[in-house]
Amino acid sequence: MNFLELATLLLLLASVFSIINLRILKLPQTIGLMVLAIVLSLVVLVTGLIIPDFLSFATSLTQEFDFSVLLIDVMLPFLLFAGAISVDVHELLKDKVTILLLASFGVLFSTFAVGSGLYWLISQPLLGMESLGLTYVDCLLFGALVAPTDPIAVLAMVKKMNLSKITETRIAGESLFNDGIGVVVFLTLLSMKIEGVENVTLQSVGSLFATEVIGGIVLGAAMGYLGLKLVKYIENTHVELEVLITLSLVLLVPVISHMFHFSAVLGVVVMGLFLNQNIDTDNQAAGVQKAMGDYVYKFWHLVDETLNAILFILIGLEIIPVLQNFEIGYLALIIFVILLVVVARGIGVFIPIKLLSFKKTFEKNTALIITWGGLRGGLSIALALNLPDSIGTGKDLILILTYGVVLFTILVQGLTLKKIVK
Repeated sequence: MNFLELATLLLLLASVFSIINLRILKLPQTIGLMVLAIVLSLVVLVTGLIIPDFLSFATSLTQEFDFSVLLIDVMLPFLLFAGAISVDVHELLKDKVTILLLASFGVLFSTFAVGSGLYWLISQPLLGMESLGLTYVDCLLFGALVAPTDPIAVLAMVKKMNLSKITETRIAGESLFNDGIGVVVFLTLLSMKIEGVENVTLQSVGSLFATEVIGGIVLGAAMGYLGLKLVKYIENTHVELEVLITLSLVLLVPVISHMFHFSAVLGVVVMGLFLNQNIDTDNQAAGVQKAMGDYVYKFWHLVDETLNAILFILIGLEIIPVLQNFEIGYLALIIFVILLVVVARGIGVFIPIKLLSFKKTFEKNTALIITWGGLRGGLSIALALNLPDSIGTGKDLILILTYGVVLFTILVQGLTLKKIVK
């Protein structure tokens, strides 16, 4: 199947699934698509038992492209940019300390808490998992890939919750930035895994982390400033040209990031926030003019919805090989890891909010809402698939645990988040 045929199939499935969810399931888009994607994978597996060639065809689809590269290098920049231009920048800037502390501390704490907890559990002789050969760094890598929340899923849910403006901005902003920080932490740990812990120094880790984070932010700011000057020059008279400018910049940021080893994820988020600024921020009474025309925002909303639908179908296809390797004995481990992820997320959110509450005001149960709203998605799965084969049989276990966490957060937390908010 060539690229055109594959793209056609994915778009067709995305359209059909969206219609089924809209008319029959009537679930939030993210959850409905996830449910249908799981049903698709189960139908493929059952059909494969009867017609083995059909299963081979379905699994070959996922082998024709690298899901990890497709998501991180292509889809994620588009989705994060679309999310960034939908956030209220002025509210975000007012509360930037809260958002950055929640994103950075939350990811780092969750990485080490989940990684350490998993390593302790598989080290227990009674479980007999020593043969998997998972090292402490491998477990930390798992902690890093499930630490960042999925901004696409989170933003889609938050918009329908009728939360206050400040709480909505805090949740959306934290979700956008913890993706970038999570990817940087994962890549730092991955370099330790590949090069060997004994060959890694504190200086090299700090240098890599600083290059990724600072480089990504500076690049995003520079591209955002350039884009802002260009769209101001056009003055909303040629909206199709504004679309072309934003498209080219979103594609350009990852290319430059790979050349200089910057964080493309942080780059597109910062660029999106720059382009989302208003031209006349002082003249509020006269009505503030947006830097880009409404057509541009509608275009990126369409891109967001389309890629989001395709993403969950790809997740459904990627889960097929994982289900084939699933063993019933993994069920208890999955439940333990889910509890560990939720508790670590809760503590990672509660501590910054408690520290900041001396100077800032938080709505009642904000920590609980942010904790339960921490949905995981395609990024976690893409990072899990990006793990080196040197991990051995433990990679299959990490993939299974990752899918368990993703399914729980989207289906259980996503479906109950509205009740929690109420």
